[in-house]
Amino acid sequence: MKEESKETKETKRWQVLLGGVLMQLCIGGIYTWSLFNQPLVDTYGWARTEVFTAYSLIVFIFALVTIYSGRLQDKIGPRKVGTIGIIFFSVGLIVASLARTLPVLYLGYSVLGGIGVGMVYVCPLSTSLKWYPKKKGMVTGIIVGAFGLGGFVFNFVLSFLIQEIGVSQTFLVQGLVYAVVGLTGAQMLKVPKKTDSSQHVLVNENDFQPRQMLKTRSFYLLWIIYFIGSLSGLVVIGLAQDIAREVVGLSPQIAGYSIAVAAVANAVGRIGWGALSDIFGRLRVFSLLFIITALSMLILSLWTNQAFLYFFVLVLIVSSFGGFLATFPAITSDYFGSYYFGSNYGLIYQAYGVASLAGPFLLGLTDQDTHAFLIASILSVGGLLLTLFVRPPKTAY
Repeated sequence: MKEESKETKETKRWQVLLGGVLMQLCIGGIYTWSLFNQPLVDTYGWARTEVFTAYSLIVFIFALVTIYSGRLQDKIGPRKVGTIGIIFFSVGLIVASLARTLPVLYLGYSVLGGIGVGMVYVCPLSTSLKWYPKKKGMVTGIIVGAFGLGGFVFNFVLSFLIQEIGVSQTFLVQGLVYAVVGLTGAQMLKVPKKTDSSQHVLVNENDFQPRQMLKTRSFYLLWIIYFIGSLSGLVVIGLAQDIAREVVGLSPQIAGYSIAVAAVANAVGRIGWGALSDIFGRLRVFSLLFIITALSMLILSLWTNQAFLYFFVLVLIVSSFGGFLATFPAITSDYFGSYYFGSNYGLIYQAYGVASLAGPFLLGLTDQDTHAFLIASILSVGGLLLTLFVRPPKTAY
């Protein structure tokens, strides 16, 4: 009987993990945006900065929505919130397929899509952490790794579709496919009962409510670290193909591989660094990621005329970016507990959303993209120094 119960529990755990991966693969499709920049410019005559704004907005909006979706899934469950989110995301893509003006593109892709992604994103994370309390870094790495891998899985298919049926129709196909796959995944999410849960493993052995977390010094330090850690990766991912073509001088064909390379690096970085943080500690991993990012952005700002060097640096920057996104859910659960994780991580995740807006702002402040890369490198050094001051918060009660 005990053996049967153990097998049932393992089946439930893997089912939740699979459902989360399917959902994250779908919403991870936003990382293919670099494919759409030039086709939208060519088709509708919009400026590149106007088109890129759609990507910046969806990242900002989805990060903002995680505050509310985190609280909502804590109350009504991840399955319902995830289902609603997938519907919003799919409808947003369908609306984007009808866009012939920028406001309609922003409404569909950025607003509706952003709401959808924001509602989906926290659900698999929060649910999986409850099933795998002793392997937080690994499981969050797998879940957010699937989010990063979505860019690779759909990259070549979307590139083919854009050429064959046009950029607008490709949005429509995305919306329909993501609806089927994402809704299937959402139905697999289930919060464990007390009998299914293993003993919690927390640094402070306590659960902080959001208002209690906001009173801690640890929250604000982690927020700033997350902001700086996300900035370089967001800038490079959103413009990967453009940087390869315009800064490095690669042909459109070779530049097109940037998105696939970035997607794989993103996914591998999330899974690998997340697992390593279980072994060596979250803060040590943060420090190493900042060192890699600072050096890589410095190289990108100074030597940008070699294809091999560009792809090598691209892998380092994006895998480090993935490492931050995998490790932050784990340290949030470590420091502030799992019970209010959805709400708490939604607040910390705003650093990622603000970074998505800071990226274009940083590019606009400089005459050349390479100058922005240099500033990002300097900021990474600042992030490295901040990791020296982070400590687990005192107990909430």
